[in-house]
Amino acid sequence: MFDSRKELLDAIRLGETSFLELKEVRFSGAKIAGPARDNLADEIAAFANRRGGVVVLGVEDKSRDLVGIPRDRLDSVVDFVKEVCNDKITPPLEQYVLDRLSLPTGTGQAVDVVKVEVPRSLFVHRSPGGYLHRVADSKRAMSSEFLARLFQQRSQARLIRFDEQVVGAASLDDLAPSLWQRFQTPRSEPIREIFLTKLGMASSVDDGELRPTVTGVLMGSNEPHRWIRNAYVQAVAYRGSSVQTGSRTDAYQLDAADIYGPLDRQIIDACRFVARNMNRAAMKTVGRVDRPQYDMAAVFEAVVNAVAHRDYAVHGSKIRLRLFVDRLELYSPGALANSLTVDSLRYRQTARNETLCSLLTRCPIPDEEWLAIGRSHFMEKRGEGVPIILDNSVALSGREPEFSVLDESELRLTIHAADPDSPASASTDL
Repeated sequence: MFDSRKELLDAIRLGETSFLELKEVRFSGAKIAGPARDNLADEIAAFANRRGGVVVLGVEDKSRDLVGIPRDRLDSVVDFVKEVCNDKITPPLEQYVLDRLSLPTGTGQAVDVVKVEVPRSLFVHRSPGGYLHRVADSKRAMSSEFLARLFQQRSQARLIRFDEQVVGAASLDDLAPSLWQRFQTPRSEPIREIFLTKLGMASSVDDGELRPTVTGVLMGSNEPHRWIRNAYVQAVAYRGSSVQTGSRTDAYQLDAADIYGPLDRQIIDACRFVARNMNRAAMKTVGRVDRPQYDMAAVFEAVVNAVAHRDYAVHGSKIRLRLFVDRLELYSPGALANSLTVDSLRYRQTARNETLCSLLTRCPIPDEEWLAIGRSHFMEKRGEGVPIILDNSVALSGREPEFSVLDESELRLTIHAADPDSPASASTDL
Protein backbone atom coordinates (compact mmCIF):
# COMPACT_ATOMS: atom_id res chain seq x y z
CA MET A 1 0.00 0.00 0.00
CA PHE A 2 1.64 3.25 -1.21
CA ASP A 3 4.87 1.46 -2.09
CA SER A 4 6.74 4.64 -3.02
CA ARG A 5 7.04 8.11 -1.54
CA LYS A 6 5.58 9.55 -4.73
CA GLU A 7 2.46 7.36 -4.42
CA LEU A 8 2.07 8.43 -0.80
CA LEU A 9 2.53 12.13 -1.65
CA ASP A 10 -0.02 11.91 -4.45
CA ALA A 11 -2.50 10.26 -2.09
CA ILE A 12 -1.93 12.92 0.60
CA ARG A 13 -2.60 15.72 -1.91
CA LEU A 14 -5.92 14.11 -2.82
CA GLY A 15 -6.96 13.82 0.83
CA GLU A 16 -8.39 11.15 3.09
CA THR A 17 -9.97 8.04 1.61
CA SER A 18 -11.13 4.63 2.77
CA PHE A 19 -7.44 3.67 2.94
CA LEU A 20 -5.80 6.91 4.18
CA GLU A 21 -6.09 8.94 7.40
CA LEU A 22 -4.10 12.13 8.01
CA LYS A 23 -3.24 13.45 11.48
CA GLU A 24 -1.35 16.51 12.68
CA VAL A 25 0.85 15.90 15.73
CA ARG A 26 0.76 18.62 18.39
CA PHE A 27 2.98 18.92 21.44
CA SER A 28 2.55 20.50 24.84
CA GLY A 29 6.00 20.68 26.31
CA ALA A 30 7.48 17.18 26.17
CA LYS A 31 4.06 15.51 25.85
CA ILE A 32 1.99 14.74 22.77
CA ALA A 33 -1.19 16.80 22.96
CA GLY A 34 -2.78 15.56 19.76
CA PRO A 35 -4.09 13.43 18.31
CA ALA A 36 -5.83 12.10 21.42
CA ARG A 37 -4.98 8.51 22.24
CA ASP A 38 -8.61 7.38 22.05
CA ASN A 39 -9.13 9.04 18.68
CA LEU A 40 -6.00 7.51 17.14
CA ALA A 41 -6.95 4.09 18.53
CA ASP A 42 -10.39 4.38 16.91
CA GLU A 43 -8.87 5.24 13.52
CA ILE A 44 -6.34 2.40 13.62
CA ALA A 45 -8.86 -0.19 14.83
CA ALA A 46 -11.33 0.87 12.14
CA PHE A 47 -8.72 0.13 9.47
CA ALA A 48 -7.84 -3.24 11.05
CA ASN A 49 -11.51 -4.22 11.20
CA ARG A 50 -12.05 -3.47 7.52
CA ARG A 51 -9.52 -3.85 4.73
CA GLY A 52 -6.53 -2.11 6.28
CA GLY A 53 -5.15 1.34 5.63
CA VAL A 54 -2.47 3.92 6.34
CA VAL A 55 -2.31 6.65 8.99
CA VAL A 56 0.19 9.43 8.28
CA LEU A 57 1.17 11.46 11.34
CA GLY A 58 2.52 14.92 10.55
CA VAL A 59 -0.10 16.07 8.03
CA GLU A 60 -2.90 18.56 8.64
CA ASP A 61 -6.03 16.71 7.52
CA LYS A 62 -8.12 19.68 6.31
CA SER A 63 -5.49 21.56 4.31
CA ARG A 64 -3.44 18.39 3.55
CA ASP A 65 -0.33 20.42 4.36
CA LEU A 66 2.80 18.52 5.39
CA VAL A 67 3.51 20.16 8.75
CA GLY A 68 5.95 17.46 9.84
CA ILE A 69 7.28 16.24 13.19
CA PRO A 70 10.48 17.58 14.78
CA ARG A 71 13.19 14.99 14.19
CA ASP A 72 14.07 14.78 17.85
CA ARG A 73 10.42 13.90 18.60
CA LEU A 74 10.06 11.03 16.10
CA ASP A 75 10.93 8.35 18.65
CA SER A 76 8.35 9.66 21.10
CA VAL A 77 5.68 9.61 18.37
CA VAL A 78 6.58 6.03 17.43
CA ASP A 79 6.35 5.00 21.10
CA PHE A 80 3.01 6.83 21.33
CA VAL A 81 1.60 4.76 18.46
CA LYS A 82 2.86 1.52 20.01
CA GLU A 83 1.24 2.37 23.35
CA VAL A 84 -2.05 3.16 21.63
CA CYS A 85 -2.06 -0.14 19.70
CA ASN A 86 -1.22 -2.13 22.83
CA ASP A 87 -3.20 -0.31 25.55
CA LYS A 88 -6.21 1.20 23.81
CA ILE A 89 -7.23 -1.59 21.42
CA THR A 90 -8.68 -4.98 22.45
CA PRO A 91 -7.26 -7.45 21.62
CA PRO A 92 -4.05 -5.46 21.23
CA LEU A 93 -3.08 -4.78 17.63
CA GLU A 94 0.24 -6.45 16.93
CA GLN A 95 0.49 -6.49 13.15
CA TYR A 96 1.33 -3.06 11.79
CA VAL A 97 4.34 -1.38 10.19
CA LEU A 98 5.85 1.89 11.45
CA ASP A 99 8.05 3.96 9.11
CA ARG A 100 9.82 7.26 9.64
CA LEU A 101 9.79 9.13 6.33
CA SER A 102 11.13 12.42 5.02
CA LEU A 103 8.73 14.00 2.53
CA PRO A 104 9.01 17.24 0.50
CA THR A 105 6.50 20.03 1.06
CA GLY A 106 5.09 22.17 -1.71
CA THR A 107 8.00 24.58 -1.30
CA GLY A 108 10.56 21.81 -1.58
CA GLN A 109 11.43 21.75 2.11
CA ALA A 110 11.76 18.24 3.58
CA VAL A 111 9.79 17.39 6.74
CA ASP A 112 9.61 14.20 8.78
CA VAL A 113 6.42 12.18 9.23
CA VAL A 114 5.48 8.82 10.70
CA LYS A 115 3.60 6.35 8.51
CA VAL A 116 1.52 3.65 10.21
CA GLU A 117 0.49 0.86 7.82
CA VAL A 118 -2.36 -1.21 9.28
CA PRO A 119 -3.24 -4.50 7.52
CA ARG A 120 -6.59 -6.23 7.64
CA SER A 121 -6.56 -8.05 10.97
CA LEU A 122 -7.26 -11.67 11.77
CA PHE A 123 -9.29 -10.50 14.77
CA VAL A 124 -12.16 -8.12 15.47
CA HIS A 125 -10.89 -5.20 17.55
CA ARG A 126 -12.68 -2.94 20.02
CA SER A 127 -11.35 0.57 20.64
CA PRO A 128 -12.56 3.32 23.00
CA GLY A 129 -15.29 4.26 20.53
CA GLY A 130 -16.58 0.68 20.34
CA TYR A 131 -16.46 -1.67 17.36
CA LEU A 132 -15.63 0.60 14.42
CA HIS A 133 -14.81 0.13 10.76
CA ARG A 134 -13.65 2.40 7.97
CA VAL A 135 -16.31 3.59 5.54
CA ALA A 136 -15.18 6.02 2.82
CA ASP A 137 -13.04 8.65 4.56
CA SER A 138 -14.29 8.21 8.12
CA LYS A 139 -14.78 5.65 10.87
CA ARG A 140 -18.25 4.41 11.76
CA ALA A 141 -19.77 2.16 14.39
CA MET A 142 -20.64 -1.27 13.07
CA SER A 143 -24.25 -2.32 13.02
CA SER A 144 -25.06 -5.38 15.11
CA GLU A 145 -25.62 -7.38 11.91
CA PHE A 146 -22.30 -6.32 10.41
CA LEU A 147 -20.45 -7.06 13.66
CA ALA A 148 -21.98 -10.53 13.90
CA ARG A 149 -21.00 -11.26 10.31
CA LEU A 150 -17.45 -10.01 10.94
CA PHE A 151 -17.05 -12.25 13.97
CA GLN A 152 -18.26 -15.16 11.86
CA GLN A 153 -15.74 -14.41 9.14
CA ARG A 154 -12.71 -13.79 11.30
CA SER A 155 -12.82 -16.14 14.24
CA GLN A 156 -15.50 -17.03 16.74
CA ALA A 157 -18.25 -18.56 14.62
CA ARG A 158 -15.79 -20.25 12.23
CA LEU A 159 -17.84 -19.93 9.05
CA ILE A 160 -14.39 -19.36 7.64
CA ARG A 161 -11.96 -21.49 9.62
CA PHE A 162 -9.26 -19.53 11.36
CA ASP A 163 -6.46 -21.56 9.76
CA GLU A 164 -7.82 -20.59 6.31
CA GLN A 165 -7.87 -16.85 6.96
CA VAL A 166 -5.49 -14.49 5.20
CA VAL A 167 -2.62 -12.93 7.15
CA GLY A 168 -2.80 -9.40 5.79
CA ALA A 169 0.64 -8.31 7.01
CA ALA A 170 2.47 -11.17 5.26
CA SER A 171 3.39 -11.68 1.61
CA LEU A 172 4.11 -14.81 -0.39
CA ASP A 173 7.79 -13.92 -0.31
CA ASP A 174 7.71 -14.37 3.47
CA LEU A 175 7.18 -18.10 2.91
CA ALA A 176 10.44 -20.06 2.70
CA PRO A 177 10.63 -22.02 -0.60
CA SER A 178 12.20 -25.01 1.16
CA LEU A 179 9.21 -25.24 3.51
CA TRP A 180 6.42 -25.18 0.93
CA GLN A 181 8.30 -27.00 -1.85
CA ARG A 182 8.58 -30.08 0.38
CA PHE A 183 4.88 -30.68 -0.28
CA GLN A 184 5.41 -30.80 -4.05
CA THR A 185 5.42 -34.00 -6.06
CA PRO A 186 6.35 -34.52 -9.72
CA ARG A 187 2.66 -34.07 -10.54
CA SER A 188 2.18 -30.86 -8.53
CA GLU A 189 1.18 -27.55 -10.06
CA PRO A 190 4.48 -25.79 -10.99
CA ILE A 191 3.23 -22.21 -10.56
CA ARG A 192 3.85 -21.07 -6.98
CA GLU A 193 0.69 -19.01 -6.57
CA ILE A 194 -1.63 -21.75 -7.85
CA PHE A 195 0.13 -24.48 -5.86
CA LEU A 196 0.00 -22.53 -2.57
CA THR A 197 -3.67 -21.75 -3.13
CA LYS A 198 -4.50 -25.41 -3.71
CA LEU A 199 -2.66 -26.35 -0.52
CA GLY A 200 -4.58 -23.75 1.48
CA MET A 201 -1.35 -21.90 2.25
CA ALA A 202 -2.45 -18.78 0.33
CA SER A 203 -5.70 -17.03 -0.50
CA SER A 204 -6.95 -13.79 -2.01
CA VAL A 205 -7.82 -10.77 0.11
CA ASP A 206 -10.56 -8.25 -0.64
CA ASP A 207 -8.48 -6.40 -3.23
CA GLY A 208 -7.65 -9.64 -5.08
CA GLU A 209 -4.03 -9.80 -3.91
CA LEU A 210 -2.76 -13.25 -2.96
CA ARG A 211 -1.34 -13.52 0.57
CA PRO A 212 -0.40 -16.34 2.96
CA THR A 213 -3.08 -17.87 5.15
CA VAL A 214 -2.67 -18.72 8.82
CA THR A 215 -1.77 -22.26 7.75
CA GLY A 216 0.71 -20.81 5.27
CA VAL A 217 2.70 -18.89 7.87
CA LEU A 218 2.45 -21.70 10.46
CA MET A 219 3.87 -24.33 8.09
CA GLY A 220 5.69 -22.26 5.47
CA SER A 221 7.54 -19.64 7.51
CA ASN A 222 10.60 -20.01 9.72
CA GLU A 223 9.16 -17.34 12.00
CA PRO A 224 5.37 -17.74 12.22
CA HIS A 225 5.38 -15.81 15.51
CA ARG A 226 6.12 -12.64 13.51
CA TRP A 227 2.45 -12.62 12.50
CA ILE A 228 0.82 -14.89 15.08
CA ARG A 229 2.59 -13.95 18.28
CA ASN A 230 1.28 -16.89 20.29
CA ALA A 231 2.39 -19.55 17.79
CA TYR A 232 5.11 -21.18 19.85
CA VAL A 233 5.67 -23.70 22.66
CA GLN A 234 6.90 -22.55 26.06
CA ALA A 235 8.71 -25.46 27.72
CA VAL A 236 10.00 -25.61 31.31
CA ALA A 237 11.53 -28.47 33.28
CA TYR A 238 11.20 -28.03 37.06
CA ARG A 239 13.39 -29.44 39.78
CA GLY A 240 10.54 -30.66 41.96
CA SER A 241 6.86 -31.54 41.80
CA SER A 242 5.66 -27.93 41.81
CA VAL A 243 6.64 -24.69 40.13
CA GLN A 244 8.76 -23.65 43.14
CA THR A 245 10.62 -25.89 45.55
CA GLY A 246 10.53 -23.48 48.48
CA SER A 247 14.34 -23.28 48.52
CA ARG A 248 15.94 -19.92 47.96
CA THR A 249 19.34 -21.39 47.14
CA ASP A 250 18.47 -23.96 44.47
CA ALA A 251 17.25 -22.92 41.03
CA TYR A 252 13.73 -24.28 40.69
CA GLN A 253 14.08 -24.66 36.90
CA LEU A 254 16.35 -27.29 35.38
CA ASP A 255 15.77 -26.14 31.81
CA ALA A 256 13.57 -23.74 29.87
CA ALA A 257 13.04 -22.91 26.21
CA ASP A 258 10.67 -20.98 23.97
CA ILE A 259 10.32 -23.20 20.90
CA TYR A 260 9.72 -21.39 17.60
CA GLY A 261 9.69 -22.28 13.91
CA PRO A 262 7.27 -24.04 11.55
CA LEU A 263 4.91 -26.29 13.44
CA ASP A 264 6.55 -29.60 12.52
CA ARG A 265 9.86 -28.27 13.86
CA GLN A 266 8.13 -27.11 17.05
CA ILE A 267 6.76 -30.61 17.57
CA ILE A 268 10.15 -32.30 17.20
CA ASP A 269 11.98 -29.71 19.32
CA ALA A 270 9.37 -29.98 22.09
CA CYS A 271 9.78 -33.76 22.12
CA ARG A 272 13.56 -33.38 22.20
CA PHE A 273 13.14 -31.10 25.20
CA VAL A 274 11.21 -33.84 27.01
CA ALA A 275 13.71 -36.55 26.00
CA ARG A 276 16.67 -34.45 27.11
CA ASN A 277 15.27 -33.54 30.51
CA MET A 278 13.52 -36.86 31.13
CA ASN A 279 16.80 -38.70 30.55
CA ARG A 280 18.64 -36.53 33.07
CA ALA A 281 15.94 -36.96 35.69
CA ALA A 282 15.72 -40.71 35.13
CA MET A 283 19.46 -41.21 35.46
CA LYS A 284 19.55 -39.32 38.75
CA THR A 285 16.68 -41.35 40.11
CA VAL A 286 17.46 -44.91 39.07
CA GLY A 287 21.22 -44.90 38.73
CA ARG A 288 22.45 -47.47 36.25
CA VAL A 289 19.02 -48.43 34.91
CA ASP A 290 18.25 -46.53 31.74
CA ARG A 291 14.47 -46.49 32.00
CA PRO A 292 12.41 -43.62 30.58
CA GLN A 293 9.92 -41.69 32.66
CA TYR A 294 7.63 -41.29 29.65
CA ASP A 295 6.81 -43.24 26.53
CA MET A 296 8.10 -40.98 23.76
CA ALA A 297 5.52 -42.19 21.24
CA ALA A 298 2.83 -41.01 23.68
CA VAL A 299 4.64 -37.70 24.19
CA PHE A 300 4.94 -37.23 20.42
CA GLU A 301 1.21 -37.83 19.89
CA ALA A 302 0.38 -35.46 22.72
CA VAL A 303 2.47 -32.64 21.27
CA VAL A 304 1.17 -33.25 17.73
CA ASN A 305 -2.42 -33.03 19.00
CA ALA A 306 -1.69 -29.87 20.98
CA VAL A 307 -0.03 -28.10 18.05
CA ALA A 308 -2.49 -29.28 15.39
CA HIS A 309 -5.75 -28.82 17.29
CA ARG A 310 -5.12 -25.78 19.48
CA ASP A 311 -7.13 -22.63 18.91
CA TYR A 312 -4.80 -20.13 17.24
CA ALA A 313 -7.50 -17.45 17.47
CA VAL A 314 -7.12 -17.27 21.28
CA HIS A 315 -5.09 -14.11 21.61
CA GLY A 316 -1.96 -14.17 23.77
CA SER A 317 -2.09 -17.88 24.66
CA LYS A 318 0.71 -20.27 23.75
CA ILE A 319 1.16 -24.00 24.25
CA ARG A 320 2.77 -24.62 27.65
CA LEU A 321 4.83 -27.74 28.34
CA ARG A 322 5.67 -28.38 32.00
CA LEU A 323 7.95 -31.18 33.20
CA PHE A 324 7.97 -32.06 36.90
CA VAL A 325 9.71 -34.94 38.65
CA ASP A 326 6.47 -36.92 38.76
CA ARG A 327 4.45 -35.76 35.75
CA LEU A 328 4.29 -33.96 32.44
CA GLU A 329 1.64 -31.29 31.89
CA LEU A 330 0.71 -29.98 28.45
CA TYR A 331 -1.62 -26.97 28.13
CA SER A 332 -3.25 -26.25 24.77
CA PRO A 333 -5.25 -23.02 24.14
CA GLY A 334 -8.92 -23.48 23.37
CA ALA A 335 -11.68 -25.73 24.61
CA LEU A 336 -12.41 -29.02 22.88
CA ALA A 337 -13.53 -28.59 19.27
CA ASN A 338 -17.13 -29.06 18.20
CA SER A 339 -19.06 -31.49 20.43
CA LEU A 340 -16.08 -33.41 21.82
CA THR A 341 -15.91 -34.09 25.54
CA VAL A 342 -13.05 -35.32 27.71
CA ASP A 343 -14.75 -38.72 28.01
CA SER A 344 -15.18 -39.11 24.23
CA LEU A 345 -11.60 -38.23 23.23
CA ARG A 346 -10.55 -41.88 22.94
CA TYR A 347 -13.43 -42.77 20.66
CA ARG A 348 -14.06 -39.73 18.48
CA GLN A 349 -11.96 -37.41 16.37
CA THR A 350 -12.54 -33.95 14.99
CA ALA A 351 -10.25 -31.27 13.59
CA ARG A 352 -10.41 -27.60 14.50
CA ASN A 353 -7.77 -26.74 11.88
CA GLU A 354 -8.53 -28.97 8.91
CA THR A 355 -6.20 -27.30 6.41
CA LEU A 356 -3.34 -27.35 8.89
CA CYS A 357 -3.96 -31.01 9.71
CA SER A 358 -4.01 -31.91 6.02
CA LEU A 359 -0.46 -30.52 5.65
CA LEU A 360 0.75 -32.41 8.71
CA THR A 361 -0.48 -35.63 7.08
CA ARG A 362 1.91 -34.85 4.18
CA CYS A 363 4.82 -33.86 6.40
CA PRO A 364 7.38 -36.66 6.97
CA ILE A 365 8.71 -37.35 10.45
CA PRO A 366 12.50 -36.90 10.68
CA ASP A 367 14.60 -39.86 11.76
CA GLU A 368 14.95 -39.63 15.54
CA GLU A 369 16.47 -42.45 17.58
CA TRP A 370 14.15 -41.78 20.51
CA LEU A 371 10.98 -42.03 18.43
CA ALA A 372 9.42 -45.29 17.30
CA ILE A 373 5.94 -44.32 16.19
CA GLY A 374 5.23 -46.85 13.46
CA ARG A 375 4.32 -44.35 10.74
CA SER A 376 6.11 -41.99 8.40
CA HIS A 377 4.10 -38.74 8.75
CA PHE A 378 3.11 -36.47 11.61
CA MET A 379 -0.60 -37.25 11.28
CA GLU A 380 -2.63 -39.93 9.55
CA LYS A 381 -6.20 -39.00 10.57
CA ARG A 382 -6.98 -42.49 11.81
CA GLY A 383 -7.94 -41.43 15.31
CA GLU A 384 -5.06 -43.36 16.88
CA GLY A 385 -3.35 -40.45 18.65
CA VAL A 386 -5.31 -40.37 21.91
CA PRO A 387 -5.38 -44.20 22.31
CA ILE A 388 -1.57 -44.22 21.90
CA ILE A 389 -1.23 -41.51 24.56
CA LEU A 390 -3.44 -43.40 26.98
CA ASP A 391 -2.40 -47.01 26.35
CA ASN A 392 1.37 -46.50 26.04
CA SER A 393 1.47 -44.35 29.16
CA VAL A 394 -0.50 -46.88 31.21
CA ALA A 395 1.82 -49.66 30.04
CA LEU A 396 4.85 -47.71 31.29
CA SER A 397 3.65 -45.97 34.45
CA GLY A 398 0.55 -47.96 35.40
CA ARG A 399 -1.48 -44.73 35.53
CA GLU A 400 -3.79 -43.35 32.84
CA PRO A 401 -3.16 -39.81 31.61
CA GLU A 402 -5.81 -37.25 32.49
CA PHE A 403 -7.47 -34.70 30.21
CA SER A 404 -9.24 -31.69 31.74
CA VAL A 405 -10.74 -28.47 30.38
CA LEU A 406 -9.84 -25.32 32.33
CA ASP A 407 -12.32 -22.42 32.29
CA GLU A 408 -13.64 -23.56 28.90
CA SER A 409 -10.55 -21.98 27.35
CA GLU A 410 -7.65 -24.41 27.74
CA LEU A 411 -7.12 -28.18 27.53
CA ARG A 412 -4.67 -29.73 29.99
CA LEU A 413 -3.14 -33.17 29.56
CA THR A 414 -1.31 -34.75 32.50
CA ILE A 415 0.94 -37.76 31.85
CA HIS A 416 2.29 -39.42 35.00
CA ALA A 417 5.95 -40.38 35.15
CA ALA A 418 6.92 -44.02 35.57
CA ASP A 419 7.77 -44.95 39.17
CA PRO A 420 11.55 -45.49 39.30
CA ASP A 421 11.18 -48.00 42.12
CA SER A 422 8.87 -50.34 40.21
CA PRO A 423 10.22 -53.06 37.88
CA ALA A 424 11.03 -51.63 34.46
CA SER A 425 8.36 -52.52 31.97
CA ALA A 426 10.17 -50.93 29.06
CA SER A 427 13.61 -49.82 27.98
CA THR A 428 14.09 -46.87 25.66
CA ASP A 429 17.42 -45.63 24.34
CA LEU A 430 17.28 -41.84 24.47
